[in-house]
Amino acid sequence: MTKQELLRLDRRHVWHPCTQEKDHELLSPIPIKRAEGMHLIDMDGRRYIDGVSSWWVNLFGHNHPRLNHALQQQAGLVAHHIFAGFTHEPAVELASRLCARAPGDLSRVFFADNGSAAVEVALKMSFQYWQQSGHSKKVRFVSIREAYHGETVGALSVGGCDLYRDIYRPILLDTFQAQGPDCYRCPYGNHRDTCHAECFEHLERLVTEHQDEIAAVIIEPLIQAAAGMRIYPPEYLRKLRKLCDACQVHYIADEIAVGFGRTGRMFANEHADVSPDFMCLSKGITGGYMPLSVVLTSDDIYQAFYDDYTTLKAFLHSHSYTGNALACALAVEVLNIFDEEDILGQLQPKMTLLDAYAEKFEDLPEVGEFRRCGMVAAVEMVMEKQQKTPFPWQQRRGYRVYQHALKAGALLRPLGNVVYFMPPLTIEHSTLEELLDIAYRSIIASRG
Repeated sequence: MTKQELLRLDRRHVWHPCTQEKDHELLSPIPIKRAEGMHLIDMDGRRYIDGVSSWWVNLFGHNHPRLNHALQQQAGLVAHHIFAGFTHEPAVELASRLCARAPGDLSRVFFADNGSAAVEVALKMSFQYWQQSGHSKKVRFVSIREAYHGETVGALSVGGCDLYRDIYRPILLDTFQAQGPDCYRCPYGNHRDTCHAECFEHLERLVTEHQDEIAAVIIEPLIQAAAGMRIYPPEYLRKLRKLCDACQVHYIADEIAVGFGRTGRMFANEHADVSPDFMCLSKGITGGYMPLSVVLTSDDIYQAFYDDYTTLKAFLHSHSYTGNALACALAVEVLNIFDEEDILGQLQPKMTLLDAYAEKFEDLPEVGEFRRCGMVAAVEMVMEKQQKTPFPWQQRRGYRVYQHALKAGALLRPLGNVVYFMPPLTIEHSTLEELLDIAYRSIIASRG
């Protein structure tokens, strides 16, 4: 198929995600032919540094030989089979190894197939647990404003990004929302590196007041990703764990974006030395090869569903591709790569390079803050530095940066006025430096 024919058929039949399709009248989708390492390569042979890990899923680069081999090996055995009443080695090995790596006493794994589905599983499990444990009034969930937990109805209900949820409010669940941390615009005048998470008082007050009707609090640990890579301190999570224990409320950790090394540790909760009651994982779990998600929980929660069939306590939730063998085999190999190639141990020089660019970016008149957590960094552009006044969203400053970066050979997909970096963990030092330089020049170019 020629490039022209591909784009013609794309315009006629394809509806792209999170996209105003009318934009494609001026900027057509880029048809990718192949990929290798840190680069996507289009049909004209142009290369693009994948600075956002293709929506945060790619951990070790594209076309990875070990992941290719794992996929081929499993495909020669069985690609998929029903997971109700059946099991297979990749799923069992993956579950046991995740539990061994997870913080705290998370010892049970439920499989789903994408991040939103994992959130739905955790919400339903928490709700049903309380119903079967003598707390039938616990039917509501708490999240923080600007949160993002997915786009199915349940997941969207506990989200806080109005851009994604405003139109759907009439069909969403009745949930609580509390003011969350915003360290760049801290109303207490503190800094994330030295504060005591004073902003936690909003969530603490809400949960304490409504604890009898709250099933769980759900949060993105350390980084509110879709909100613009808002980074907050581990102390917030320590306070959350204590609050949930005191009020008999579950803590659901949405580590879908931040798990698997993104924060510099395997899981973000490790920074706070706490364990959630439910931990949702997806995105990087298969290295960016196939959809897969899991929910880890404790044996205590598992036992609330374990009974004779006639009690009807089973968790009757299923997906056709639950425990997909190909995806599980890939996820097992991802864990092998972490262990055998010391991925986490090699991150420090790259994190140091990110920090070295902070002053350079913040010297730009339109940059209010450069922030970093692990291998995730963000540049927030503002119209006025002193008051931290954001650019009007209608100006689409981030989208202009995206356009300039594409021309320079990098895929950056800003979140509003925030240009962020979430490259594969194995990105070479020189390629990371090139990516940062392209972003710097693209911010300058976006002024016009």
